[in-house]
Amino acid sequence: MSNICALCEAENRAGFQNIWVFPKYEKKLPSVMSMSEVRRLLESVKNLKHRTILTLIYSSGLRISEVVKLKRIDVDPTRRTLHIRQSKGRKDRYTVLSPIAYRMLEEYLNRNYVEDYLFPSGDSMNKPLNVRSIQHVFERAKRLAGVTKPTTVHTLRHSFATHLLEEGTDLRYIQELLGHASSKTTEIYTHVSIKDIRRIKSPLDRMDEKNEEEEGL
Repeated sequence: MSNICALCEAENRAGFQNIWVFPKYEKKLPSVMSMSEVRRLLESVKNLKHRTILTLIYSSGLRISEVVKLKRIDVDPTRRTLHIRQSKGRKDRYTVLSPIAYRMLEEYLNRNYVEDYLFPSGDSMNKPLNVRSIQHVFERAKRLAGVTKPTTVHTLRHSFATHLLEEGTDLRYIQELLGHASSKTTEIYTHVSIKDIRRIKSPLDRMDEKNEEEEGL
């Protein structure tokens, strides 16, 4: 008798509990860089085009697929917004455009001729830059900046969201800026934020303080 038939026969027996137990999926928190780590990483990139790309990813919370598709018409310095078109889930959204990032973008555009895409491929002005190029740039910058924790280009987006949350930005606004369909997706950043953790004193520190108080009596 095959294993399948034996299983079917067992399910039909009296008292057999027809309950399927599925393995639990691992819940991993996203890696996040500190502000000083982000600053060191960005400053280690000397190529203006590459530094502008990574700066926009962090300062606007972009996906790598979104930054390569940015066009001139998507940049609105007056309203300080970037228009992200047809991203994940085929949805449009607006996100914040940092004045510092825009000044860097302006400098880049003054030095480089672009027709449509802000960051065209080296092969054609009508094609966006390959994402692998940005990944290579990030890995090199990471080594130069001495960032040893496991990180990818996407970590800059995670860091953007976490840093906003730690500075008191409402989770609903962060959800809109990131383009998350569900607030449940954005809520993961509440688990990696250290704003409230830093307020908590370890019992070891309290023990040391109590010891000093007793010695002072």
